[in-house]
Amino acid sequence: MIKKILVSQPKPSSEKSPYYDIMRKHNVEVVFRPFIKVECVTPREFRAQRINILDHTAIIFTSRHAIDNFFVLCQEMRIEIPEDIKYFCITETISHYIQKYVQYRKRKVFFGATGKIGDLLPLILKHKTEKYFIPQSDVHSTEFTDMLDAKGISYTNGIMYRTVSNDFTSDEPFDYDMLVFFSPSGIQSLLKNFPEYDQKDTVIATFGPATAKSVIGAGLRLDLQAPTPEYPSITAALDAYLKIHNV
Repeated sequence: MIKKILVSQPKPSSEKSPYYDIMRKHNVEVVFRPFIKVECVTPREFRAQRINILDHTAIIFTSRHAIDNFFVLCQEMRIEIPEDIKYFCITETISHYIQKYVQYRKRKVFFGATGKIGDLLPLILKHKTEKYFIPQSDVHSTEFTDMLDAKGISYTNGIMYRTVSNDFTSDEPFDYDMLVFFSPSGIQSLLKNFPEYDQKDTVIATFGPATAKSVIGAGLRLDLQAPTPEYPSITAALDAYLKIHNV
């Protein structure tokens, strides 16, 4: 019987999240507690990369973390971003997030339609002469930059933030019946926090093939994974699992 679930993501901002439907429908407690957190690199660390942001004419944002850390670091280094610089964002939602830092209506902003990283490529090819800067995490995929290389696009990767373990305190309870992970970093954090972790009857669920592979590689039992053709989201998979096991 599953009574308490840890979802290793921040609490949803909307009450319409499917997680709240799951709580009501299956009478379970869901705790939102990330195993990892993002922190900005220091100005000194960034300067050591010998990158001049103002040498670039366009910025590519793939996440809100990239936007936050880009503007925070620029402010700390007293870099004033020109109004005519172009922004390319993976989704419209992420593009609107830029408003947190600049006047959106004065900016040239482009965004993809599907949320897939490759969806940005046709837009970038229409602006092939731009010099692109990509704010990145210390751990990132090369899928997108491989695409840019293949098309001869001029770009610079800059490490502006890193993913670190969000450590548990000694008095923080860890009494969950199910753990839900979304990245290999979450699995690494679990083992860092609990080096002698014994899974026993705890159910481990994952989203994404890389996360599932990390669970198995760590010698843990993978009980539930998404996406699948039947369950494209982790909440759909959870709902189906609880229907069977919480009876």
